[in-house]
Amino acid sequence: MKKSILTIAALFMWITFATAADPAYEAAMKKQITAMNSIPDLETSQQVTNGFMRISEAKKEEWLPLYYAAYNQIIAAFRFDVNKDQYFDQALELVKKAEEIAPDNSEITTLHGYAIMGKLSIDPASRGQEMSPQAMQLFGKAINLDRANPRAVTMMAQMELGMAQFFGSGPEKACGMGRMALDLYKKEEAKISEDYILPTWGKSQANEVASKCN
Repeated sequence: MKKSILTIAALFMWITFATAADPAYEAAMKKQITAMNSIPDLETSQQVTNGFMRISEAKKEEWLPLYYAAYNQIIAAFRFDVNKDQYFDQALELVKKAEEIAPDNSEITTLHGYAIMGKLSIDPASRGQEMSPQAMQLFGKAINLDRANPRAVTMMAQMELGMAQFFGSGPEKACGMGRMALDLYKKEEAKISEDYILPTWGKSQANEVASKCN
């Protein structure tokens, strides 16, 4: 009996250690996220992406390094003079790998839609009919997976705003979603600590959408 109790105790101890946070991983992620938030040029952007990929190779069970590598490629495509389709396609490949690790994840699904939206933005006239529904469906799925995810609501708001501008209709629906996203960001900010490594981006985009109603 005593042996059984010790065995069970050892098992629980192993589970505790196995599921405990990895300080080295979190420190490496925090360093890369900090670097990502102050990228001056394309070369630095690629270095940051490569850094996330190295972490991903070391921690194959984690989805966040792949997520941030994909996010960084999307932002680079919007910011810099690059082959935008190539960058968005690279982001989509990374997103799909992240989805294999964490299926039905609201953050990853949002990023998937963001990459599609990026490809759509290159040529809305010829790509809109195919890609607009894809992006809307992904953002809708992300919202349903986690209604407290401000990025999912923000991206849907941006799509709604783009659709309203394209068809010459009012921005009311988009603005309402933008304001909803800002409320969700306030709630999220209350949870953020110094070593927080989950996604927090998107508030400026929500503000931009909400400002269309002012």
